[in-house]
Order: sequence, then structure tokens, then C-alpha cells
Amino acid sequence: MTDVVESKLIAGVHHVNPDVHGDERGLFVETYRRQWFPEGREMVQANRGDRRAGAVVGLHYHLHQADFWYVPFGTARVVLHDLREGSATDRATECFDLGRRADGSHSHAGIYIPPGVAHGFAALCDMTITYLVDGYYNPDDELGVAWDDPDIGAEWGVADPVLSARDLANPRRADIEPRWRPHAALRA
Repeated sequence: MTDVVESKLIAGVHHVNPDVHGDERGLFVETYRRQWFPEGREMVQANRGDRRAGAVVGLHYHLHQADFWYVPFGTARVVLHDLREGSATDRATECFDLGRRADGSHSHAGIYIPPGVAHGFAALCDMTITYLVDGYYNPDDELGVAWDDPDIGAEWGVADPVLSARDLANPRRADIEPRWRPHAALRA
């Protein structure tokens, strides 16, 4: 039975450990089911990203959009940070790996990320990430915070990260303009 557990570090984040069914033909995994997240909204867009080892994406956040991430190939070091002022877990950071484990097996775990929680990942090897979102792409809701902000304290797991110009330009948490600050009242 699929196990869905709320994070012990960041409220509203849910870790999913799905059932894996396999035989001599291969395997089948149900990676997402709407009913796992009663407080969530319908996912309306699916995206895929292929990243080379050493790439770092983020930290990004949205005021109006939730994400669901799954890594079918490779390993992503996921970093989450609660930016929601007034949240019981405001300022909490969580780091963990999705995808291939150190022993070579694959966890098939997924992660639900509510609005206001900054999220990013480092490609620990060449990898693929798929993510579902509950809102169509909106450039006005594509926000970011510095990936290397010492107040966040992320453990990325890569020695020489490769970042986009956008991610290199993100402000530190303390420098986010008030109008772009998420609040605990954001609907997951």
C-alpha cells in the first residue's frame, strides 16, 4: 500500500512511497494519485527535466502553485525551505535524495511541495525529473531565493555546481521584497 507521510520538518510537504509491482517483464509504479493530497488541487500540467551531473536548479518558489516531483532515472538531492511567514515550520530546511539509492536500487518516492516552500535539486548524476503542477506556467509566479543562502543552510551534495544565470541572481531570504514573501495563509 502506498505510504503518504507529512514531513516532520516542513508543514504541508508530503513524502510519497508508492507500491512497486514487478515481475520478469519489469515493473509498474503508480507515481501520483490525486486522493493522496486532500488539501491539494488538481494538477494541470506535467513537465520533464533532464539534468547532467552537477547541475543545481533553484531555489524556486511560488505564491500560487504546488508541485509534485518524481525522479524516474538518476538521483536528485532535493532541498526544501519553508519561506511562509507565520508558518509553524517557517525557516525549516529539509534535504533528501529522490531516485536511485546508494545501493543501486530505486526508491520511486515522490514529493508534494505546497506554495510558499522554496524547492530545488542538485543532479548527483545524470538524471531525469518529472513534475506535476497545479497551475499553468505563469512567469509572475516564478520566484527564487539564493541557492547558497547561509540562512537556509542547504546541503547540495555537489562540489562544483552548475547554475543558470537566473538562479545565480536570486536574492537571499532576508532580501526578498515584502510583496514577494509567502505567508502561512497560502492555500496548499
